[in-house]
Amino acid sequence: MAAIALRAASWYLPPTAVAVADLPELAALPAAERAVCEALGIDEIRADDGLSTVDLALRAARQTLAEAGLEPGDVDALVVVEPRAPEAFITSEVTRLQALLGADRALTFSVGGLGCASLTPALLTARGLLYGDPDVRHVLVVHGSRPAAPHRYRHPVTVYGDCGQALLVTRDGGPVRITDILMESDGAYWDLFRVDFRDRPEQAWREVCTDVPRYSFTLAMESRARLRALRDRLLDRNNLRTADIRRHVGQNLSLSAFRFHEEALGAALDTACRDNLRRFGHLGANDPLFNLYTALAREGPDDPGPSVVLNISPAASWSVLLVDNGAPSQSRSLAL
Repeated sequence: MAAIALRAASWYLPPTAVAVADLPELAALPAAERAVCEALGIDEIRADDGLSTVDLALRAARQTLAEAGLEPGDVDALVVVEPRAPEAFITSEVTRLQALLGADRALTFSVGGLGCASLTPALLTARGLLYGDPDVRHVLVVHGSRPAAPHRYRHPVTVYGDCGQALLVTRDGGPVRITDILMESDGAYWDLFRVDFRDRPEQAWREVCTDVPRYSFTLAMESRARLRALRDRLLDRNNLRTADIRRHVGQNLSLSAFRFHEEALGAALDTACRDNLRRFGHLGANDPLFNLYTALAREGPDDPGPSVVLNISPAASWSVLLVDNGAPSQSRSLAL
């Protein structure tokens, strides 16, 4: 498999911390739903309602280019993981980001459609660009994550925080290398979560689960089987065993989701996942690599080893990445 390197990676997290207990929507919840929220394992999130997804992505992109010692004009391709809701229809937030960043010569477009799992097709696209065109050397993959609706609690799943992520993807030269990627999807769950917005003011938008039992049981059982099978297939085709994997990391949804994934995989998730869940909540497609880099920054260069990075979306989509690493440089976002 053609490997790709993450030469630099950064996350922008707003400085303002908001306690989950202080979220205004909690007061209006039925007691049972409020209890579910309180049991998620999220103490606080980072939030700034004055920043758009473009703002979040732009700040992370600037950090990443600075870390790599590059100028915006050095970017050959800008791949944007699209937000769940644009600020306006018809306009191009992708080329707006290109202009604000100053990446004028970059091939620029967006990918998405898989919710929180949309990072994986972005990485597959970056790999295709790098190995399909010899003139492409630097691909910048960026994403700004905010909730689609005003409320940050998504019953019964998680609480959203704000975050920008930017990854500089190259053929080689980075301390972190993605050596294999597997992904599957199932259209049976395409509308399990939705926000009805037509003829409604934004303050009336609500992200709802259209079938909670189907999410909590049917999709959960399928996810258990899919993740296990994908992880095992990933290891088999790379001649690895579960014992060879230094760490497993995934998304930050809830403590119960962590336990579910650990039971499915027969392996513990890295402690960085629980720590970041408690401090930052769910960061959309940015969760998995944010958790991985947090773990690597803690462990240092004397504790390398392969990692399995999990990604899942109720869209529904599942993916696993095999990552080889030394220790990445510690960005400002990881020192929070």
